[in-house]
Amino acid sequence: MKKLIYAFLGLFFLNGFAQNDMDDVNITSEKLADNVHVLYGRGGNIGLAIGDTYAYLIDDQFGALTEKILSKVKEITDKPIKFVLNTHWHGDHTGGNENLGNSGAIIIAHDNVRKRMSKKQERSGGRTTPSSPYAALPQITFNDAFTIHLDSLNSLHLMHVNNSHTDGDSYMYFPQSNVIHMGDNLTNGYPFIDINSNGDIDGFIKNLNMALFIVDEDTQIIPGHGKVMGRKDLVAFRDMLATLRIRVKKAKDDGKTIVEAQNMGLSKEWDTTHGQGFINSDRIIESIYKTVD
Repeated sequence: MKKLIYAFLGLFFLNGFAQNDMDDVNITSEKLADNVHVLYGRGGNIGLAIGDTYAYLIDDQFGALTEKILSKVKEITDKPIKFVLNTHWHGDHTGGNENLGNSGAIIIAHDNVRKRMSKKQERSGGRTTPSSPYAALPQITFNDAFTIHLDSLNSLHLMHVNNSHTDGDSYMYFPQSNVIHMGDNLTNGYPFIDINSNGDIDGFIKNLNMALFIVDEDTQIIPGHGKVMGRKDLVAFRDMLATLRIRVKKAKDDGKTIVEAQNMGLSKEWDTTHGQGFINSDRIIESIYKTVD
């Protein structure tokens, strides 16, 4: 049992998992506490928790990276990966589910993660995401909260939060280690509000305020993307989004169209630092405009 996952390290090539543009990806890690690490690669940040008997992954990036991820985990611990926890359903966070599920890991996520992964999903721009294979689906789902006892001293709390990035977002909190993984409710740029997955700006801000009641000045926060942050980073991110919400709502209430709001420079203070990635200034203004109450 102890070597459960690592016996499958060579399985992925044999089954034809192409590496494509993942060949140049290097999986790195950062130790946050004796039993908690974060792994970086391509896609969402991975949390690694180590208990007395098992290791636990929070998110798993893309399927083509599974072998590299498992190799990095093996450098850190010889505990087998028994559980995989998903912060939400997007493929850059759940792409390794099928590989790990086929290897015997138990996948855990909110009810809505399984619902969305089970069916074809409509995406922006007329795109669709096909349903996931059965092995990739969470075997255990929860509605509100879920606790895993890693060992006699440490626990991991899964908390479903308000619709924000999607309708299946969860925080993963380690109270004894003072570490929290916030998934894509916190990123190193403008956030993606997935409207097709019931994403919502008001829920986003509520969730950030909720997190501020959980963390303190010493808490290490794993964002969905980017380096580990602290409470000051979370405050700045919340303030940025709250200010944008106020500005966009006023423009909308004043009768401005989305295009007119996008041309008003509402996000100019942050465009250089936050708008150079996946979500630019036009996209964040549009998603706030469409979801603000």
